[in-house]
Amino acid sequence: MSAYATKEATFAYLKQFPKYSKDFYRFDGDVFVSSLGLGTFRKEPYREENYVINYKESVKLAVLNGINLIDTAINYRYQISEREIAEALRELFDEQKATREQLVITSKVGFLPLDFPFPINPYTWIEENVIEKNLASKEEIVVDQHCMTPDYLRWSVEKSLKNLVLKTLDILFLHNPEMQLGYIDYKELKKRVKKAFELFEKLVKEKKIRNYGVATWNGFLYDETHTEYLSLKDLVEIAQEVGGANNHFKYIQAPYNIAKTQAYSFSNQKGPDGKYYTLMQAVYGYGLKMIGSSSLLQANVFQRKFDADVGKALGTKDFNDVITALQFARSSSVVSSLFGAINPLHVKDNLTLAYLPNADKEAISKLYGANNVI
Repeated sequence: MSAYATKEATFAYLKQFPKYSKDFYRFDGDVFVSSLGLGTFRKEPYREENYVINYKESVKLAVLNGINLIDTAINYRYQISEREIAEALRELFDEQKATREQLVITSKVGFLPLDFPFPINPYTWIEENVIEKNLASKEEIVVDQHCMTPDYLRWSVEKSLKNLVLKTLDILFLHNPEMQLGYIDYKELKKRVKKAFELFEKLVKEKKIRNYGVATWNGFLYDETHTEYLSLKDLVEIAQEVGGANNHFKYIQAPYNIAKTQAYSFSNQKGPDGKYYTLMQAVYGYGLKMIGSSSLLQANVFQRKFDADVGKALGTKDFNDVITALQFARSSSVVSSLFGAINPLHVKDNLTLAYLPNADKEAISKLYGANNVI
């Protein structure tokens, strides 16, 4: 029995859903992944209602109905999201309704997670749990939120594994490293990323993670003159320096949705040939894989009803705007598009998409007047 997702088990998993469209699953070179993934981020973390709710039932329903990618981070809801995923997985495994090898579980490290219940004085928590334990100095913690020292990152990974009750993470993401820019310069950031990647390669050897990547918000999407711009080329070169040609830097995670299309439409990243490409094109050029985050832009894409022509172009005119937005997000070169759903009924509704083919790429290009290949 494996402690991580395998090609054979993920293939056996998708065969349980013969009525789904062939487009609902993608082979990423290692495993088969559902084109929709369940995310467990919740905005407004200080609100008490975010802890009364529980992702457990949504995780269970997703896995039982064909979604085999579950995404989280140690800091989501002060470690509660990871612990709720653990509850769901334990029940699924105990009831023999799923196996570990069928599921792709990802988490992220970099932010200080604190812990629930929220500490009265977060600075005391940081002092006691990070500084006094020599995981990092005060100067290595950016705005009391973010830290990339190897000792701190190792602690975070091991804490995540404990929270999730897992031996191995399929993908570990370095979480929003660009937020340190403005407090340190880009040269120093690359040094910190290098140390993080060195640790991640060690963690692969220790079988605590299978592969790693970088998850960003805007870092990969800004113009290269922006303070928080991240160069994918630089990160690839760091990974090659650290781990050689067979390094385990395999994934990136970045927003892609119907309102935030830069990953598809903005040529701001240098490819292997030194020319500028869109993020999606550059990812392909480097042999990496992209997971699309914020597929619904935290519901902000629904400020007004979509034009009927959008649903028609995407093949979702008979469905609601949520389905249309998810159809747009997953009909690209991403491995999977993430959505969050506390209510299990929303997971079930979104799985309507499992029966539909991808949107036509030419139709998407016409919508945006672009010729980029996705």
